[in-house]
Amino acid sequence: MKMKKVAAIDIGSNAMRLLINNVFEYQGVTYYKKVDIVRMPIRLGTEAFTLKEISAHTSKRLLTAMHAYKNLMEAHEISAYRGCATSAMREAENGAQLIEQIKKETGLVIEIIDGKEEAEIIYANHIEKLIDDKKAYLYVDVGGGSTEITYFDNGETVNSKSFNIGTIRILNDMVSTPMWQEMKIWLEENIKGTDLELIGSGGNINKVSKISRRDPKKPLTYDYLNSFFKMLQTFTYEERIVDLDLNPDRADVIIPALSIFTKIMKWTKAKQIYVPKIGLADGIIKQLA
Repeated sequence: MKMKKVAAIDIGSNAMRLLINNVFEYQGVTYYKKVDIVRMPIRLGTEAFTLKEISAHTSKRLLTAMHAYKNLMEAHEISAYRGCATSAMREAENGAQLIEQIKKETGLVIEIIDGKEEAEIIYANHIEKLIDDKKAYLYVDVGGGSTEITYFDNGETVNSKSFNIGTIRILNDMVSTPMWQEMKIWLEENIKGTDLELIGSGGNINKVSKISRRDPKKPLTYDYLNSFFKMLQTFTYEERIVDLDLNPDRADVIIPALSIFTKIMKWTKAKQIYVPKIGLADGIIKQLA
């Protein structure tokens, strides 16, 4: 049995993650076993999108977290890693400078990737194999700064696009009606037929799936998602933390996330959404393997 331990660093707009996996081959089959995941809700997007710069205070928090990640990776004796930063770091005017500072202080190399590459890495999860490849479906990844949409039909990628519509942008009133219209028009022009299902990823849809207590292999219906979305809006921020047991950094972004998912499902007439709990970090691991 060949076994390696690899790591992925995902620096997103709402949170950053370190994912460590054991990857091993046995009788010609590759297996992935999660060893550790460390999530830090730094929320770079709040400053990157509104101020176009990440402050000294937030930069210090980011660097402290990166030092911790470096120490954990060394303790785990990983054999390979890849680090990627997405929407917030792309838009921050001092994003490239921060990447250099991370390398200088920790030795870790982080790449700032564009929306197209982000979608390609997510595709490395081989999501087309998760459900019936004879059907048409959308993979929708909702983050703090952007939403990545990939359209599959008969098991093949037909088209994909990254939209600057994300939970942090919505919270800061930075998503205009024309931006929503652009997404709607793209879906109308690219989606053929009505028998469509969704695959969703991102921390918010994962949380909804967990709250639903449904079998992860079974989809959530549009009716359930829409009802849950409406119910959340009747709670105050504090009630969502206390009564629904949501973390403070989840209690605010979960509502704009569900607004994105429900809009897309309504526009495409999709009746259900699968939530396999995969994302950018998982895709990085698959690419490394």
